[in-house]
Amino acid sequence: MTTTVRHAAMESAMPEPPPVRPFAVISGAQVQKVLEGREKQLVELVEATYRLHGAGDSVNPPSYFLRFPDRPSSRIIALPASIGGHIGVDGLKWISSFPENVQAGIPRASAVLILNDRDTGYPFACLESSIISATRTAASAALAADRLTRNRPRPTRVGFFGVGLIARYIHTFLAANGWSFDDIGVYDLSADSAAGFRCYLEQSGSTGHITVHDSAEQLIRMSDLVVFATVAGKPHVTDPAWFSHHPVVLHVSLRDLAPEIILASANFVDDVEHCLKAETSPHLAEQLTGNRDFLQGTLDDVMSGKAEVPTDRPVVFSPFGLGVLDLAVGKYVYDEVTRSGQLHVVDDFFHELRRYG
Repeated sequence: MTTTVRHAAMESAMPEPPPVRPFAVISGAQVQKVLEGREKQLVELVEATYRLHGAGDSVNPPSYFLRFPDRPSSRIIALPASIGGHIGVDGLKWISSFPENVQAGIPRASAVLILNDRDTGYPFACLESSIISATRTAASAALAADRLTRNRPRPTRVGFFGVGLIARYIHTFLAANGWSFDDIGVYDLSADSAAGFRCYLEQSGSTGHITVHDSAEQLIRMSDLVVFATVAGKPHVTDPAWFSHHPVVLHVSLRDLAPEIILASANFVDDVEHCLKAETSPHLAEQLTGNRDFLQGTLDDVMSGKAEVPTDRPVVFSPFGLGVLDLAVGKYVYDEVTRSGQLHVVDDFFHELRRYG
């Protein structure tokens, strides 16, 4: 009897465990419904996330690459991260890149995002994330285009080098955030892709003159703002003279530019340690020189006034793509779906929530 009373007293003195959120699954259709038409808010969210990351209120370890000896062009990447501030969530993006999918008529990339509760560690949502990934990439590019051109005439000629889904998203985000162009250049190794992107531009209501270029050099020389969104695994643009007019370059695909072009440019990244690895163009430039003197800073440095953007040479933004951005956009989607009352909960996903049964 004494033991029973003592045990009951101990149990009553123990703090209540934090509640475990029900596990939810959010489909790609729901993700798209939330994000569509909110490009301005999403750029603001990405900017706020960069500032939190720059202030140290995040954990963003190196991405992990799963590669396959029998499928060397393919990979699956794990991006774990944690972001604080008003977002307050941990999680992981698991994204695959299988370039040969394109030949089969399906997108190259597919992804899921797992959100974890900061108090319990329990995952509380799984979201389709190819749309989230494309969205945060495009929002980052639109933010960089704005911040890196504030001390020069606003570009009126844009060139898209590689015109898949990411290029489409970037164009959408630029247009929704007030960008308009007199000329829009298109270049892709696939004539079908170039024609498809031109059709998209015409249907989107773009007012600029659209030109499908026959050569990469022609596209670059005719553009004040160049967007690289290819699947290149190693540099294929090698002549610094093509950039003699000092354009702003959104080097989203990271491996298009030869080190010589990087070294002849002012370079900004999203995160130094993340970007200078995995044989990216900036990483190759570091290997060639043995230093990082060619880096002017991060995009957050530009936003906070710690780094100036020169006008006397090309400006290249090379974003590795931070997991904290995926978390920020994913949490935004989760909150909006929850608010709408349309959250799809998987009942009894966690079968045992009592420590001793």
